[in-house]
Amino acid sequence: MREELDNPSIISIQEDSQPFMYDMPIISLEKTLKFNTWKQNAITVAGGNGYGPKLNQLCLPAGIFVDESKNIFIADYSNHRIVEWKYNAKEGQIIAGGNGQGNRMDQLSYPTDVIIDQQTHSIIIADWQNRRVIRWLNQKQDILIDNIDCGRLAMDKHGFLYVSDCRNEVRRWKMGEYNNEGIVVAGGNGYGYQLNQLCRPAYIFVDDNQSIYISDQFNHRVMKWKKGAKEGIIVAGGNGEGRNLNQLSHPLGVIVDDLDQIYVADFGNHRIVRWYEGKEEGEVVVGG
Repeated sequence: MREELDNPSIISIQEDSQPFMYDMPIISLEKTLKFNTWKQNAITVAGGNGYGPKLNQLCLPAGIFVDESKNIFIADYSNHRIVEWKYNAKEGQIIAGGNGQGNRMDQLSYPTDVIIDQQTHSIIIADWQNRRVIRWLNQKQDILIDNIDCGRLAMDKHGFLYVSDCRNEVRRWKMGEYNNEGIVVAGGNGYGYQLNQLCRPAYIFVDDNQSIYISDQFNHRVMKWKKGAKEGIIVAGGNGEGRNLNQLSHPLGVIVDDLDQIYVADFGNHRIVRWYEGKEEGEVVVGG
């Protein structure tokens, strides 16, 4: 986990993106296949003023969430805070944490991801080193899930919360029902490369059918687990670590657009690749 986060690579689908530490580039995605190429120079929309704790700086940004107003919420990992950068803002504002590293309810310790429940406007955070998923609402906090090696978060349209766990599994909780261990919906069969296993799952994406896409980092592949499935299918990579178009190297961010095109932050190859489910290889859209 620490190796991954010391060199974060985050994907959000927008135009002109190329991953760059301490900046937060975004790539805009059209909903048709008319535009198949992207300009290779990104526009910095958060950070870009060096490594540091100021409001116009970031320090190893990890997970991000973009709302319908194009406001960007960032898990500012080494600053132990969540910052919101409003659209076209010159600096961010702290909306959670920012009170030093610690385990008090008003503190965070190396947060790795953040999502916004847009129905309740609450902030849900993977507070990694404190081994908890915590919710902030109007500067009040409550722990949703405790004693978990939480990595990344996702929420589906039905309000189910998904958490990738360093125990090589993804678990799901029903919103408001957190006094249990959740349900294993991917992995959970130990560390390995079989189709029912994961090897350090990182980012997750859940589509409208509750299929889960997982960047299976150390297996150098992206897996898709359909709702209720006992094993996943490989939808990107899975041909060993490498830089050929049928390979990935420690994939991190993953997102699927409305046309079921899968975009992957191919961390070790410094590129964003696009895959179509069922195809044997992807295509580079940014970097590489």
